[in-house]
Amino acid sequence: IASRSLISPDQVTAKQIPKKFADQSYVTDKASLQNQVTVVPLSAGDIITKNIVKPATQLRDQNNRLVAVFASGNVIFDQELQAMDRVDIIISHIVNEKPVTEVFMKDVPVAMVAKSGDEFKGVALELPFDQVTPFIHQQHYASIMRILKANVGKGDLGIPQPFNTQPRDAVNPPGTAQPPGSQPTQPGQQTGVSQPVNPQITPTPASQGQGTPSNTDAKAEGKQ
Repeated sequence: IASRSLISPDQVTAKQIPKKFADQSYVTDKASLQNQVTVVPLSAGDIITKNIVKPATQLRDQNNRLVAVFASGNVIFDQELQAMDRVDIIISHIVNEKPVTEVFMKDVPVAMVAKSGDEFKGVALELPFDQVTPFIHQQHYASIMRILKANVGKGDLGIPQPFNTQPRDAVNPPGTAQPPGSQPTQPGQQTGVSQPVNPQITPTPASQGQGTPSNTDAKAEGKQ
């Protein structure tokens, strides 16, 4: 997995170890890896830990910058936005002593949303570095800047799906009938904990539904 690239489900495998060997830094919920990137490159067999993953919305491109935009007297949001939305930016300003309203930028990704309680306050826009200065200038000096939610974007942002698939046993405990039309969990989608770094610890191989772990040898689940 390359540094700063989105983690996809087919790059992650699950292993089981005795719970007493599970460290708090292990990732034990596969859904938590959705929209995440690693800050260091990883090779096959490496363990994914919580301290090396960051939200993809903040690190998608190392050449981009996040610019905070808050609602104010001259900055107007036409509707509440969410992270991963895209927006068009319209400005009204004076050109050659005449008022002009024009499209300033199109299809700009929203990286984060700022709220106070449930009240929408603003966003952080992800901009290429060479567009940061022109944007900030218009943010400061345009008579009015209106930010409109775009209905379409340049394409898929590359977020892998599904990361929210739950293990079958988590949805239907043993002995519980599967709901009509349900599909079994695909191989590689169950959660588990990868082998600890300590080479002296031998992890218990992932079971194939054989037996039930005892209370003293409980299994913890995670990722590698």
